[in-house]
Amino acid sequence: MGLRKRQRMIVVVLALALVGAAAALVLTAMQDKIAFFVSPADIASGTVERGRDFRLGGLVVEGSIERASDGSVAFTLTDGAGDVRVLYAGILPDLFREGQGIVAQGRLEEDGRFRAREVLAKHDETYMPPEVADALKRSGHWQEGAEKLR
Repeated sequence: MGLRKRQRMIVVVLALALVGAAAALVLTAMQDKIAFFVSPADIASGTVERGRDFRLGGLVVEGSIERASDGSVAFTLTDGAGDVRVLYAGILPDLFREGQGIVAQGRLEEDGRFRAREVLAKHDETYMPPEVADALKRSGHWQEGAEKLR
């Protein structure tokens, strides 16, 4: 093998190694910042890891909202196939209400309740986050005609 070919091969291998190392560092640094989406049915099936941040989406169950004197709120979130009790201490979005599609970000506690750090409500009557819509479709609670609204 010629000297020039060997030098090119060494440069290519070193470049690939550097790119791989940089990608590994970025993914390691972002590991705690990445939040996966799960549905209440996923939690009910027991496949969700406790103590790790993720997004939970579904519909707020009618009659499940309980407000405490300290300003915190508890409510139940469903996708039709499973229910999860959500605890949140903070200001809820103006559009938050029963029957509303929401996405909450937080962690699943050992007792099975979800402690939310952030609660997001859909921004108008026709929009639903794609993850929530997909979970509702899987559980059979999807309203026909809403698919074109995403």
